[in-house]
Amino acid sequence: MTKLYIDADACPVKSEAERVATRLRIPMILVCNGGIRPSQNPLVSLIVVPEGPDVADQWIAAECGPSDAVVTADIPLADRCLKAGARVIQPNGEILTQANIGPRLAARDLMSDIRSADPFHQTRGGHGFSKADRSRFLQSLDRVLGELLRQG
Repeated sequence: MTKLYIDADACPVKSEAERVATRLRIPMILVCNGGIRPSQNPLVSLIVVPEGPDVADQWIAAECGPSDAVVTADIPLADRCLKAGARVIQPNGEILTQANIGPRLAARDLMSDIRSADPFHQTRGGHGFSKADRSRFLQSLDRVLGELLRQG
């Protein structure tokens, strides 16, 4: 059975994902360290993992599989989920694949090295989350979940 896993801490598209999952009748699992109110929707479950670095990521990576989709902005988690066979969508709607995850991991590592080499360097954050990002996410999620259901 297809499931939708959400890396829920700081995920800006939880409600959009819930709407799509509900329409398609797909169970949705929100995974977080706490602080998220449970949904009244019977298709949505909330898993609260213990505090700690990457505990939610470890849980999602261990649970997801080839018939599942994962929503995350975390590139290392995305890589682990892809290796488990899951489909991965970022909150901005970008679909991550085995073909494009390598360069994303390399860029993430490079930026981490740059930040650690010059801790006083001020970098601007990414662009804000826009309506276009939200719309792109909805289209991507609908497409990916539809494909998984057809394979089902």
